[in-house]
Amino acid sequence: MNLKTALTIAGSDSSGGAGIQADLKTMTMNGVYAMSAITALTAQNTIGVREVQESSPEFLKQQIDAVFEDIYPDAVKVGMVSSAELIHVIADRLRYYNAKNVVVDPVMVATSGSSLMKTGAVQTLTETLFPIATLVTPNIPEAEVLSGLTIEDKEDMFTVAKQIGDIYHCVVLLKGGHCLNDANDLLYADGEFVWFEGKRIDNPNTHGTGCTLSSAIASNLAKGFSLTKSVKRAKDYVSGALAAMLDLGKGSGPMQHNFDLKSEFAKEAE
Repeated sequence: MNLKTALTIAGSDSSGGAGIQADLKTMTMNGVYAMSAITALTAQNTIGVREVQESSPEFLKQQIDAVFEDIYPDAVKVGMVSSAELIHVIADRLRYYNAKNVVVDPVMVATSGSSLMKTGAVQTLTETLFPIATLVTPNIPEAEVLSGLTIEDKEDMFTVAKQIGDIYHCVVLLKGGHCLNDANDLLYADGEFVWFEGKRIDNPNTHGTGCTLSSAIASNLAKGFSLTKSVKRAKDYVSGALAAMLDLGKGSGPMQHNFDLKSEFAKEAE
């Protein structure tokens, strides 16, 4: 059996709703074989992040090398990377292996509001990873940091997406779900805009939505779908996971990544 593969390079979320754990669940549910390289361990839950312990640059390098040398990934998703040193390692190895279908989710702040990126790492991210990315997926707060501009309406989204894409020479999916619109996202690629409309789902449990979307996009790119089709399929998957209305934890809880799992092995005891 020839199964497409995807690698996530991101941080571990001990509560399972975001980061590596969300990525692996998402990739599996989207029909690819999921692999991981962990940038950091986090002690976190739906309420907040308690502590972060980074992988060393050498250990992260060894993880990435181990994957590429044995099971070459058809797509790579890059999520939480907190330091410039680790970003340099990732960019170096992805260039070395000529990685394809690279989706970069510039995770700066957790859903709970906790900072996940050190000062100075943002510049390194834009200079080393953005140019080799197939797609960059900032949300509105992240896009404001990247552009230095404020986003208050739909027109601002067009302006900011174009500025990020033109300055950093990358394709941008600007996610509009942060209280600006009904989860409408804007793709800016090769001077053209594509608007992806979405329906806002009244579910406060949104922990890991960004991780999930970027991993789903990477999974679909790995399977050979076009960029626009990959984004559409990923948005539909996230909508389904939110609509399942899973309610766990005392804060902003996780989505139900396995909402579409109908298997003999998924059944509960009668």
